[in-house]
Amino acid sequence: MSQYTGEILALSTAFCWSITSLSFESAGKKVGSLSVNFIRLVMAFFFIGFLNISRGLSFFPSGLDSKAWIFLSISGIIGFALGDLFLFQAFVEIGARLSMLIMSLVPLVTTITGIFILDEMLGLYQWTGMFLTISGVSMVIMFRRKSMDKNLRKTSLLRGCLFAFGGVLGQSSGLILSKLGMRTFDAFTSTQIRIIAGTISFIIILSIAGRWTRVRHALVHRTAMVRISTGAFFGPFLGVSLGLLALQYTTAGVTATLNSVVPILIIPPAVIIFRERVNIPEIAGTVVAVAGIAFMFL
Repeated sequence: MSQYTGEILALSTAFCWSITSLSFESAGKKVGSLSVNFIRLVMAFFFIGFLNISRGLSFFPSGLDSKAWIFLSISGIIGFALGDLFLFQAFVEIGARLSMLIMSLVPLVTTITGIFILDEMLGLYQWTGMFLTISGVSMVIMFRRKSMDKNLRKTSLLRGCLFAFGGVLGQSSGLILSKLGMRTFDAFTSTQIRIIAGTISFIIILSIAGRWTRVRHALVHRTAMVRISTGAFFGPFLGVSLGLLALQYTTAGVTATLNSVVPILIIPPAVIIFRERVNIPEIAGTVVAVAGIAFMFL
């Protein structure tokens, strides 16, 4: 294995999440985010199950001890369910731009948590790379033309920021708990356990919210299902699994930093496919973020 295996896997995860973001954004507008979140997890569970059969393993997770099940299950509940719910509510309260700006703190929070809980340490180049990457991603998010939050209500600001910070804690703790639970176990099987916990959480949420009718509507919406299928394959199936695999080769902080460049990776398809215009601060932010990524490989 290359000495940069973890970094390469983390970047691959970001590419997967870029495809997923575009797919789920489109599907969510058609059938709602709760339906998309639930269906994507069910699909990903079966994707991993069939993959395991092709690898000579059992369809359902096996071979992991109780500690792995506990930590990975809690990670699935926090990461897939609670973290996403907080983030989506933040979108409603303060808009996507400000929410994602706060979410750019995930690498820093993950790194600090990893130092205290996982005894992980970063070198000077990695700290520099993290600083540059977070700065570049923040610039891109801050100056995106598409969502400038013009209708942001002042009364929603504090509440929305708290929800966004809840999303930060959800993603950060999800990574830390995943690494604690997975250790050297198979990344795809570990992801399947997280998906089971996340799916059960969404079953409870959908039942309390009375949204099963919307799920049934989503299941017969052909266009939405194609996009959910694409997002499920590249997101909770391939993306999350590659992200967990990256955790076995590098620190949680480095993984979170490289995972955070999704807003940068979305720019090319936004320009080519959706004909969006890119401004100078976005270009500058991209250059800074790429420089930060380069430092991660020094």
